[in-house]
Amino acid sequence: MLDVLLDGLASLEYRGYDSAGIAVEAGEDLWRARAATGTRSLDDLRKLASAAPAGVFAGIGHTRWATHGAPVEANAHPHLDCTGTVAVVHNGIIENCRELSEMLLGEGHDLISETDTELLAHLVERELATGASLADALRATLRQVEGAFALAVMWPGEPGTIVAARRVSPLVLGRVDIAGPPTAGPGTAGPGTAGPPTAGPGTAGPGTAGPPTAGPEGCQWMLASDVPALLGRTRTFWVIEDDQLAELRAGSMRVTTLAGKDVEPSELHVEWDVEAAQKGGFDDFMSKEMHEQPRAIADTLLGRALPGGLLALDQMRISDEELREVDKVVVVACGSSYHAGLVAKFAIEHWARLPAEIDIASEFRYRDPILDRRTLVVGVSQSGETVDTLQAMREARRWDAKVLVISNVVDSSMAREADGVLYTRAGPEIGVAATKTHLAQIVALEVLALYLAQLRGIIYPTEVERLLDDIARLPELVQLALDRSDSVRAVAAKYAATRDFFFLGRNVGFPVALEGALKLKELAYLRAEGYPAGELKHGPIALIEPGTVVVGVATRTRLWEKMMGNIAEVRSRGATVVLVANDGDDQAGSEADDVLWVPATHPVLAPVVDVVPLQLFAYHLARRHGHDVDRPRNLAKTVTVE
Repeated sequence: MLDVLLDGLASLEYRGYDSAGIAVEAGEDLWRARAATGTRSLDDLRKLASAAPAGVFAGIGHTRWATHGAPVEANAHPHLDCTGTVAVVHNGIIENCRELSEMLLGEGHDLISETDTELLAHLVERELATGASLADALRATLRQVEGAFALAVMWPGEPGTIVAARRVSPLVLGRVDIAGPPTAGPGTAGPGTAGPPTAGPGTAGPGTAGPPTAGPEGCQWMLASDVPALLGRTRTFWVIEDDQLAELRAGSMRVTTLAGKDVEPSELHVEWDVEAAQKGGFDDFMSKEMHEQPRAIADTLLGRALPGGLLALDQMRISDEELREVDKVVVVACGSSYHAGLVAKFAIEHWARLPAEIDIASEFRYRDPILDRRTLVVGVSQSGETVDTLQAMREARRWDAKVLVISNVVDSSMAREADGVLYTRAGPEIGVAATKTHLAQIVALEVLALYLAQLRGIIYPTEVERLLDDIARLPELVQLALDRSDSVRAVAAKYAATRDFFFLGRNVGFPVALEGALKLKELAYLRAEGYPAGELKHGPIALIEPGTVVVGVATRTRLWEKMMGNIAEVRSRGATVVLVANDGDDQAGSEADDVLWVPATHPVLAPVVDVVPLQLFAYHLARRHGHDVDRPRNLAKTVTVE
């Protein structure tokens, strides 16, 4: 059993984690071990597991990428209730955790971690006290929970049983047929991972008796949050849908709705090997992560909107009064994060009516910036460890400025030193070139812009609600853009022999042009320059000649007419034009040799959608040139030297 759990967790290491833990049932007791030493956690957990009791009936395991609370042992999964007998592992975000926490504390429950997951154990404990079965206790719990989750629960009161459920976050079941009597009970090997909805339950383990659905007597039932955790033991899986519960016992599995109605889960047979499974069936991590962008955006938005059109950030140690006194915002960042910051400049000035500056972090502290206690400096970094951005933040603190961080990693160096944090919840990003973390950063920064606007009384709650509705549609629109990958591939194929590209944009389209050019440089190793389109005639237009390829961001944002005038200038000089344009915009399409179509959205939000075809364009060109898109040459995921 322990090997099943630990091997399952090891299969999910590629997803990233900062702590790991297991809980197993032995007789009437639970035994738990947890380790929080970053990427060494699983090695430490294996050593701790040598002290586990014999005669294990069932087990659950988890590797966590911190989303609520620092990556320390107290916050590692599995979490227990007050009695120490209910064990829970969980992927996801519980949006109403504040209200649930207040209720449980008011009832006398002892909460010892900073996580939202621990609340689930206490809620199940609360229902079990009424005499409910474990499955019914979990059903009652989930009726009180808002958000996204995949979770698994054990309780020695029902030996050899694991009950699991999901909403939004993935959950799969697997069965291993074995010779002879089953050995102990079901188990879980739960991945954990990053940012919201990826830190959680998974399972891998034997089974022991129960409801009559599925499986011969000599079988083990297992569950996990991702296929790779179980793939070494089975290729046959069952997929659990939203708001369904799975009850696993030796030789049997039962799936029901929240109302208790039996359902037949859909069966999935997987032919991939483990490496392909880790990539979700995609050819590489970058492609997988681009297709995870709708989910990354949705997770970053979870819990931000409160009743009445109010907004919430994650960890804010700056008072509302101090934020209202802010008279300037400075965003410091590098690379793709810098391009996200450029979008933020437009959003902050447009919605919050605050002057906003954007600085390349490596230059910021060497230019004698003018800062004081009424300046808000926003550091943007996927890892939260980017040394240039960290040093820029420290320079800001030296001048008594308030410092806020946008990061994908809980308890990173930048998060610890900041006055406030707004976490993106994109999950771990294995590919070196930023994709899903870039989009999550833009969305987080736009939420920050609305937050500042609301605090300053510049924007009414009803307007915030309307804009949040527009933001909430972004995952759907990004998915539509991703669904056109084959069309983008066909366009990219036409330019496989091209060595030089110009990317043009205006207003919010300029950061998109910069990001498109950066992706082409990073991945395809082609010369690509991004310009504000109006700057062409101040020098760069001298390079435009027949055969030059110009990629223009020409969606219907504020300066569309001027952008089309700039496109006419390069066409008249013989350039080949590829445009990113809104669906149905025949006027823009008539000015292009090729069009990368995207759905329309609010102009300030457009970069989130418009950058997607440029990611795909760079990706497909890089693949045609035979490059490793996950590991571009000379680049590192986290830059820790100046």
